[in-house]
Amino acid sequence: MIDDNIQANLRKIFDDHHLGVYRFMSTDSIVFGQWVRMKCIYGCPSYGKCVVCPPNTPPVSECRTFVTEYDTAVLFHFSRALTDPEERHEWTRGINKALITVERAVFLAGHYKAFVLFVDPCNACKECAVDPAACNHPLRSRPSPEGLGIDVFATVREAGLPIEVLDDYQAVMNRYAILLVQ
Repeated sequence: MIDDNIQANLRKIFDDHHLGVYRFMSTDSIVFGQWVRMKCIYGCPSYGKCVVCPPNTPPVSECRTFVTEYDTAVLFHFSRALTDPEERHEWTRGINKALITVERAVFLAGHYKAFVLFVDPCNACKECAVDPAACNHPLRSRPSPEGLGIDVFATVREAGLPIEVLDDYQAVMNRYAILLVQ
């Protein structure tokens, strides 16, 4: 884990960008599961339709190795109740845009390896180019934790934050992003 002085500097960046609830954690606490990739393949409507979703992401084993190149993760918590399920896309699009801005601020603060994982599939565009070579926003697109095979439920519970399966779109949704930082 990074030291207290660096955490204080990062907290200032996060607070200046109004990111609300976040927790610093060791990347050792991030839980991976091959089952997560299977859920992407067999059940996710973004599978094969998004530049930063499987099958356009590396195998889970490579994603796990990638995360071990960092010692610290910041888990960002966002919650909201929506009356219309389609509102989620606009809400998370705004969050992802803010996260890219924060990733850049952390990078400019000297953390050259900063890399954020979005709360949702990228959704920077209304229509994804699908082909990574044709991405309209390659500097702003990032995968979600699930796209890398991260078990968000287990990781969030490990951090002591709320997360439940919802069967009602009007219930409060708890969404999470991860910033990897060294």
